[in-house]
Amino acid sequence: MLSSGINVLVDGSNLQRLLGGLLITARIAFISIILGSLLGIIVGLARTSKVRVLRFLCRFYLELFRIIPILVWLFFVYFGVPGIFDIHIAGELVAVIVFSLWGAAEMGDIVRGALESLPKHQIESGKALGLSFWLLYRFVLLPQAARRLLPGAINLSTRMVKTTSLVVMIGVIDVVKVGQQIIERSILKEPTSSFWIYGFIFILYFIICYPLSKLSKKLETKWES
Repeated sequence: MLSSGINVLVDGSNLQRLLGGLLITARIAFISIILGSLLGIIVGLARTSKVRVLRFLCRFYLELFRIIPILVWLFFVYFGVPGIFDIHIAGELVAVIVFSLWGAAEMGDIVRGALESLPKHQIESGKALGLSFWLLYRFVLLPQAARRLLPGAINLSTRMVKTTSLVVMIGVIDVVKVGQQIIERSILKEPTSSFWIYGFIFILYFIICYPLSKLSKKLETKWES
């Protein structure tokens, strides 16, 4: 009985659709990670600024994404914003916007922590050499902070990949949504199809996230020793 459901999975069209959904998931995650990392560096630099108002705004921005669930943000941007401005925003674009902003907030905190962990004499030495603010960060602080923030950044990337599964709630045809469609179509003929389809999706996420998790742990152990 259980083995009969695997026919739904190995069906050529179903497998192709699942892999196509995985590409959408990967695209959303990849773009969000890149944009979130770039914006996060800016946020992290701002959080180490001496301007108190700027630090407060960045901290407030971080707390917004830590307190309010990502699913609520997805609903707000997908349903709320278009209703206010009378525009249509595609679900995939909404996902990229929300995940990028979330990634930037979390990445900013990682960058801040890495920069503040550097010895204070690094800053003093750079200033003594006459380096400007941007040159000090570009050539002295950020290169050294990179090793400290990289494990956390990789771990954040893993979390972002896993959280992309929420986009199914705003109608994005990702790998989870494709899996649901296949199951709904075949569940009456093959009652165990959900086991094989969701099991396959489980394996896909595991293949993507597990190596990233191990790499993060390995780098963290290596650079802390």
